[in-house]
Amino acid sequence: MATYAIGDIQGCFTSFRRLLDRITFNAEKDELWLVGDIVNRGPRSLATVRLIKSLGDSVHLVLGNHDLFFLAVAEGIATLRSKDTIHDILAADDRPDLIDWLRRQPLHHRTGSFFMVHAGLLPQWTIEEAARLAREVETVLAGADYRSFLKALFHDPASQWSPSLNGLERLVSITRVLTRLRTCTPTGEMSNFSGPPEEAPSGFIPWFRIPGRRNTDRTIITGHWAALGLQLEPTHLAIDSGCVWGRQLTAVRLDDRAVFQVDYADGPRHD
Repeated sequence: MATYAIGDIQGCFTSFRRLLDRITFNAEKDELWLVGDIVNRGPRSLATVRLIKSLGDSVHLVLGNHDLFFLAVAEGIATLRSKDTIHDILAADDRPDLIDWLRRQPLHHRTGSFFMVHAGLLPQWTIEEAARLAREVETVLAGADYRSFLKALFHDPASQWSPSLNGLERLVSITRVLTRLRTCTPTGEMSNFSGPPEEAPSGFIPWFRIPGRRNTDRTIITGHWAALGLQLEPTHLAIDSGCVWGRQLTAVRLDDRAVFQVDYADGPRHD
């Protein structure tokens, strides 16, 4: 049995299949940890979601910002943009089942010494606190009032995190951290920066570089930051290697941190 963490797939179905072949993945004995953003910007989101769903309990998926965007578009809450490539899922006969399955996926996954989220954790959050906050959002997203949450997530101002936040404002702030964080200040103020770390705004630091952060007792697995690229450190595995941008799709075997990669294989990109 082996456990593999795989970076942002984003509808790059052919690349994903080649990576599964590269690691000789066996759903009967191996596990896949998928770091989110399984859809959008690549050409075959529908095939990607169907394959992941078909793998059942061998997959542990956390939601990314593109996955949440798809849910919002499907509910008429957000509007498609020119670069979005989720039309195939929106037109699928099994769209209702795929939506129901996707919104019941978590924002975090923890086993042993590993903790996986899509983007990152604020430096003041412990692992236990991050898990508790993620569960607050997961409960609402899987519940009957999930549309109100998605509407707030995509239309309300995003507040910086504070423990005093409540209601939808609190849920939106938690989700912003877990699915969009790249750089922040030592006090946890987030930026919207998405470029290379060396170009970050003054005072903002990659979240995993903040001195004294309170979540170093687990190895945190993240994607989301293609401009950062693959980085393997003792307490952080950053595994978005920019497949959808024409680079590589990466799997890290968690047992020994061996790296497996395939080149982008999904044809002309939609930039």
